Amino acid sequence: MKRKLFYLLPFLLLAGCGQASYKNTSLSPEERAELLVKELTLEEKARLMMDASQSVERLGIKPYNWWNEALHGVARAGLATVFPQPIGMAASFDPEMVYEVFNAVSDEVRAKNTYYTSRDSRERYQGLTMWTPTVNIYRDPRWGRGIETYGEDPYLTSRMGVMVVKGLQGPADGKYDKLHACAKHFAVHSGPEWNRHSFNAENINPRDLYETYLPPFEALVKEGEVKEVMCAYNRFEGEPCCGSDRLLMQILRGEWGFDGIVVADCGAIADFYNDRGHHTHPNAESASAAAVVSGTDLDCGSSYKALVESVKKGLIAEETVDVSVKRLLKARFELGEMDEPEKVSWTKIPFSVVASAAHDSLALEIARKSMTLLMNKDNFLPLKRGGLTVAVMGPNANDSVMQWGNYNGMPPHTVTILDGVRNILGAEDKLIYEQGCPWVERTLIQSAFSQCKSDEGLGFTARYWNNLTHEGDPVTTAQVTTPFRFCTSGATVFAPGVNLTDFSATYNSVFTPKESGEIVLEVYCYGSGKLRVDGEEVKSFSNKHGARKTTHTMKVQAGKSYNIELDFEYLRSDAQLNFDLGFKKDVDIRKSVERVKDADVVIFASGISPSLEGEEMGVNLPGFKKGDRTDIELPAVQRELIDALHRAGKKIILVNCSGSPIGLEPETKKCEALLQAWYPGQQGGTAVAEVLFGTYNPAGRLPVTFYRNIYQLPDFEDYNMTGRTYRYMQDIPLFPFGYGLSYTTFNYGKVSLNKGEITDGQTVKLTVSVTNTGERGGEEVVQVYLKKQGDTKGPVKTLRAFKRISIPSGQTVNVEFELKDKELEWWDEQSNTVRVCPGNYDIMVGGSSRDGDLQQISIIVR
Repeated sequence: MKRKLFYLLPFLLLAGCGQASYKNTSLSPEERAELLVKELTLEEKARLMMDASQSVERLGIKPYNWWNEALHGVARAGLATVFPQPIGMAASFDPEMVYEVFNAVSDEVRAKNTYYTSRDSRERYQGLTMWTPTVNIYRDPRWGRGIETYGEDPYLTSRMGVMVVKGLQGPADGKYDKLHACAKHFAVHSGPEWNRHSFNAENINPRDLYETYLPPFEALVKEGEVKEVMCAYNRFEGEPCCGSDRLLMQILRGEWGFDGIVVADCGAIADFYNDRGHHTHPNAESASAAAVVSGTDLDCGSSYKALVESVKKGLIAEETVDVSVKRLLKARFELGEMDEPEKVSWTKIPFSVVASAAHDSLALEIARKSMTLLMNKDNFLPLKRGGLTVAVMGPNANDSVMQWGNYNGMPPHTVTILDGVRNILGAEDKLIYEQGCPWVERTLIQSAFSQCKSDEGLGFTARYWNNLTHEGDPVTTAQVTTPFRFCTSGATVFAPGVNLTDFSATYNSVFTPKESGEIVLEVYCYGSGKLRVDGEEVKSFSNKHGARKTTHTMKVQAGKSYNIELDFEYLRSDAQLNFDLGFKKDVDIRKSVERVKDADVVIFASGISPSLEGEEMGVNLPGFKKGDRTDIELPAVQRELIDALHRAGKKIILVNCSGSPIGLEPETKKCEALLQAWYPGQQGGTAVAEVLFGTYNPAGRLPVTFYRNIYQLPDFEDYNMTGRTYRYMQDIPLFPFGYGLSYTTFNYGKVSLNKGEITDGQTVKLTVSVTNTGERGGEEVVQVYLKKQGDTKGPVKTLRAFKRISIPSGQTVNVEFELKDKELEWWDEQSNTVRVCPGNYDIMVGGSSRDGDLQQISIIVR
């Protein structure tokens, strides 16, 4: 309370002599920002230009943390609805549904922000500026962060990205913006992760730049009116992206007229001068000056502290600094963050929307729409219940954390694939669960928690303090008799009498193994702490960006006692602590096959995990490097188990969970059906089961090409598009972009155009009839591609329109598209621009990008 009064004091003192002009809410955000900039010292300006913006107490400016995440739900801030990973949402080919998802996400963000600010908390992941969506082109399936994108096609990415922005930012006609979204990472940025802080994307063909890499960003700026753009870590043509005059000043602010905030990716300014980075600048003063001059307003980091020295040394004028500060203040006024909460209508959204039942239903609907059926031999699916024995196997069968993806929140519940199948089976059916193998390694973990005993009894004795330092007498002591599953989401304390925030804990037990072998102690937490064995610290952890896993492996002897002690301290948002320990057991494929010998069908949940593919990770297992992949094949241990099941005569349904295309060519010969389930969020297991048993008819389509093997790929570090994605690939992939099956069939009538010849500025109306010729209703994704005749250097085809439509059995729907300038533009070699160019064009219409699925009609552009 004292702190709040302190911030209000300047305004109370000013009340007798007139309101501070920049507090006048009748002025525009820009006018208010202009007035406030004049009141600031240079030192204060520099403090406002970092992601953890400090307060200016004499002016009543509160601290503000610009860094918040909402990739597919409110992230890293505890309780939230977890929707499918963006690559899965892209498979829905349903932009309107994506809008509904992010409208719900923005409701949750606003409700959580209101809750935090009511408690005078303004920490990271609590603000109103969301650093999403990721609209980089997924040019190579080996890139780990491709899971965060909307696929390999510029048009699809643009349509989805614009809807993300509109859903987050809310209607444009209100007094205050709902939230601010951020298009990232600008611009030529899609791996490798291992050298992203020093990598130089160079010799980029201008055509590839303007036809492939830039269109989604341009769409988000011009159509979505996105408020922020994040510049990338790497260099572009020799210059760090956050200091690239070409990208930021000429293209973004010049050609596109962007007047919003450019924020540096976290630590990107330090990459200008530090040892692991680009070495383009000698120190923070020169790097910071160069970045601001190039248009980068906000530093995620602390390099911009040096701007005071930059100005003193003449490296940058204070007036140039003012331009960036004004943009930042204007954004805060637009959000209402600088005004009293009761004046902002968005603060009326109740906290009850967070992880609500309505949002859970929405998570299920978008998960259903993301399900992509790739193979169904002899209509093996859907399965029929009634006396059916089903074995559920594989590393992703019972893994809720995998389903959450990355940059995720904490859902109140998760339906795993095993849960989904169990829930849908009838009373006469039988379920067998046998994991069989992990993702990559050849050992499984068998829990030994029951072999732990403290002085107080079985399990661990827990002591809790309502401080962060374990000081004083514990507020409570408890006995934990099962593997830890603690989380403060939903205002659930770790134990009675313990704070939701600002608490610490120590857990003690003695582990006396019944057998000798290798034991794994596994901590999955959002917080910090230490793990000790016999008084010696073996692991420490401090997870500040969401929950992460930490493990310690050691040899143990049967009958020998080991003292285990785990310290935990709360960091921020919702605390989480999972702990278990278990013996490493070698995978035994023969035994696993024997255990499912009575199964009529095996549902094998294959694939990988966000703990293996993702952002700059420490994973260096076979096939993975720093979050990227060095191979695209299904990991060998899974392949061997599937092969053994096939040889045993089992009918296998492969449910593949991944954020990237997996090389599944051998599996297409050994499995009856193949469903790509992505990382499907909290209701993913329900959606998978509904598809497998036919209560939902799938209609997802691939937003990325599924290649046969790595030999179909160009060099990972080559950013030119030759041979890449369906747009430039000459070879035949395993499954093409836009491909997906249904439990019904569709027949296309003849495509017609309202005119066969147009001039620049005219609109073409395309019509095609689509008939559902099957026995059940279903959805079809009608896709329209364009190709310029005679252009041997351009894409072989490129998506320019699509619609997901529902058609009842036996009925016909006339599907219409209006193709305007944006859909008909092409690369002009004469001017090095993308525009409507004269020439003869082929328009292709059908259910996927595969030539055999398309019919063609020509048009002349004069």
